[in-house]
Amino acid sequence: MNISQNEQKTKELFKQAMLELLEERKEIFYELFADVIEDTILVHAIREGENTETVERANIIQILEAS
Repeated sequence: MNISQNEQKTKELFKQAMLELLEERKEIFYELFADVIEDTILVHAIREGENTETVERANIIQILEAS
């Protein structure tokens, strides 16, 4: 077997191990991906907020209390 065949076999074994891990530990990966998505959305919201006008804290409290 040459290096190319060894690399291909290693890739296949790694893929198989990752698939087994994903199948056996779905809940861990679900939480991980949910956290990544949540963080991405939060970063987007923060960046969007940086480009808008500021609002007084009292106005926000008033809106929250009204609902």
